[in-house]
Amino acid sequence: MLYILYCVDKPDSLDLRLANREAHLNYAAGSLDMIKLAGPMFLDDGETMAGSMLIMEAETKAEIEAFSEGDPYRKAGLFQTVDIRPFVQSLGK
Repeated sequence: MLYILYCVDKPDSLDLRLANREAHLNYAAGSLDMIKLAGPMFLDDGETMAGSMLIMEAETKAEIEAFSEGDPYRKAGLFQTVDIRPFVQSLGK
């Protein structure tokens, strides 16, 4: 099943994001078999990173939760909210 992992950064936390970005990317690289699409979200200026969105595939939501809990961004306390939802693609390639 596909899941959306939707993470919104705490306000004014860009420095925390940047300080943990390399560790986050290295961590995510170890789960490329699960990650179907991923990237940062931005503020309305289109330049300032303000969250993360991943579409991931797993047998259970617990697997996505475990991935999220191990993410260096989450361990650093970057996120204001983390939401995991089942997802079914209806349109697009």
